[in-house]
Amino acid sequence: MSNLNGKVAVITGGSSGIGLATAKRFVAEGAHVFITGRRQAELDKAKAEIGGNVTAVQGDVADLADLDRLYAQVKAEKGVVDIVFASAGFIEHAQIFDLSEAHYDKTLDINLKGVVFTVQKALPLMTRGGSIIVVSSIINVKGIPAHGLYGAAKAGVRSLARTWAQELKGRGIRVNTLSPGATETPIIRGQFDNDEASDAAKAMFASMTPLGRIGRPEELAAAAFFLASDESSYVTGIDLPVDGGLAQV
Repeated sequence: MSNLNGKVAVITGGSSGIGLATAKRFVAEGAHVFITGRRQAELDKAKAEIGGNVTAVQGDVADLADLDRLYAQVKAEKGVVDIVFASAGFIEHAQIFDLSEAHYDKTLDINLKGVVFTVQKALPLMTRGGSIIVVSSIINVKGIPAHGLYGAAKAGVRSLARTWAQELKGRGIRVNTLSPGATETPIIRGQFDNDEASDAAKAMFASMTPLGRIGRPEELAAAAFFLASDESSYVTGIDLPVDGGLAQV
């Protein structure tokens, strides 16, 4: 019997990248997953890729009404949540000299506010304990130019997970962060104007990584499965870097 047999998982940012790979892994391990994302076409494609045991709900994690609608559907279909994987994210380059209020609002709304309320609104349905995994980034311990607000948001997520691990321990809920290094996902391409610039960035990250390459979404999904399952039953409050050693040595 799989570790996730009969479990119900909510995955934000589940239509691509790490979120999609994790949804596939959780379903393969026996869970029913609810995935959410902003773009309906991508959600439909992701649902088809995942196959069975998946419900796709379009929505923006920065919009609390969308989160309410997501959890209303979870409650109607399953009545419970066992796992939350908060992976929706956004990166836009801006140094302190030229960042705007709009950049500040979008970066913090998606990467921090979205995580806070994704977790808060899941709690009434987490009636049998469970696991909350929030995606941070190794940038939470790095100083990378043009990533200031993104890094601040991800460091905030890491801090919140420590607090939530204490606040939720009495309810049998474990809380951990998962911090990817450079990973082959659409979020890298979205930071650049063309494929050439994106490929150059990937090559640069690979050269900086002790294992000599960037990560695969499936490798992050494997770590997410560990944190979601009883394999990590004695683990809470940690930050698990999955980065090929990029921020470790």
